Amino acid sequence: MDDISLIPTGPSTRWACAENVDATPGAGGASRGGRKGTPCLRGFAPGASAVLAHAEGVSGRIRRIWITIFNRSPALLRGLRLRCFWDGAATAAVDVPLADFFAQGLGRMSAFESEWFSSPEGRSFVSTLPMPFRTGMRIELANESDLTEEMVFYQVDYTVGDRIPDHAGYLHAHWRREASGVLAEDYVILPAVAGRGRFLGACFSVIPNTADYGRTWWGEGEVKAFVDGDGALPTLCGTGTEDYIGTAWAQGRFAHRWQGCPIADEERYRYAFYRLHGPDPVLFQQRLRVTIQRIGWLRAEQLLHIRERRPPFRLIGCAEDFDLDRPATWRCGVFERAGDDWASCAWFYLDRPENGLPPLAPAGERIAGL
Repeated sequence: MDDISLIPTGPSTRWACAENVDATPGAGGASRGGRKGTPCLRGFAPGASAVLAHAEGVSGRIRRIWITIFNRSPALLRGLRLRCFWDGAATAAVDVPLADFFAQGLGRMSAFESEWFSSPEGRSFVSTLPMPFRTGMRIELANESDLTEEMVFYQVDYTVGDRIPDHAGYLHAHWRREASGVLAEDYVILPAVAGRGRFLGACFSVIPNTADYGRTWWGEGEVKAFVDGDGALPTLCGTGTEDYIGTAWAQGRFAHRWQGCPIADEERYRYAFYRLHGPDPVLFQQRLRVTIQRIGWLRAEQLLHIRERRPPFRLIGCAEDFDLDRPATWRCGVFERAGDDWASCAWFYLDRPENGLPPLAPAGERIAGL
C-alpha cells in the first residue's frame, strides 16, 4: 500500500459515476443544478449496456469500485456482466458476472470483508484491487438477464497521471462453471494463460451432487498450479479444498482478510468461498494453469446411498478389488466424485491487456439452478 503521509506530485484524483462517466474536472453533479439529479442508471433493461467509467490518452490507476443494485436476485447477480478494457484493447481483460467479480458466489449476497473485496451489509459490491492502465481504460456493465434493474448506483475512484512501472501488470478476471460427470477430471480454475504475471486467487461456488452422493463431504480436492514449464505434475500443490482457504475438517461460515467462506448453507448444502494470494504470491514468468480436484470423503455407513444410486465412484487408496456391496473392514476414506457443480472467478495480473481466454458463458448457463 502507498504511504498515506506522502503527497505525490503529478497524479490527480477522479471519481466516475452516472453523472460524470469521464470524471471530467469541474463537471460532477451537474444534473438538476447539482442537487442529485442523476445518481444512478435507471431502468437498466434486458439488453442494455452502459459505460461506467472512461479515460483516454492518460495513465492512471483505479483505486476503488463501489456498486449497488436494487434487485439482488440470482438472475441479476449473475446476469449483469462486468467488463474492463485497458489501453484500447479490443477484448476485455475482466469479463465476468458482476457479483462473482466482487467475491459474491452462488448468485447470493452476504456481508463480509476481505483485503480486496467487501460487502458491509450484504447490499453492495466493493473492490480495492489496484487496476493500473497506461493509455486509457473503459469499464462497462451489460444486462444479459431477462429482468430490468431499476437502479444501478456506482462510483469508480481512480487517479490519473500515475507513473506506471514497466513491471506493473494489468488486472484480469476469468469466470467459468462446470459440472463434469467424468471421474478424476479436475475442475479448471484458470485455463492456461501465457505471459508474465501474478495469480491473485479466486472465489468459488459449489453445489455438491447430493442426488448421487448424498451429503458426503465434497471438498478434499487439492489445488494445483502448473507454473511455466510444468508438465503432468505441478510445481505448486495444496493438500485439500478447505485447507486451501485456511481452515480444516470441512468448513463453516467465516470471512477473514485473505480467505473465507461467506456461505456455508447446510440446509441446501451449498458453499461459496474465496482465497486471496497476498502475502503468499503465485508468480509466473511464462505460463500458468490452475486446477482443483473433485475429491470427497465418506464413512462406511454413507455407502448405502451410493450403492442405491450407482453413480461414478472410485475409492482412492483402496485395493483394486474393492466391492461396493461388500466393503469388509473399510471404514472411511477419500473418493473420486463427479457431477458437482463448480463455478469460479479467478483474478490475476498479466503483463499484457488481453489474455486470450474463452469468452464468458451465456447468462442462462451462469444462472441455471440458482
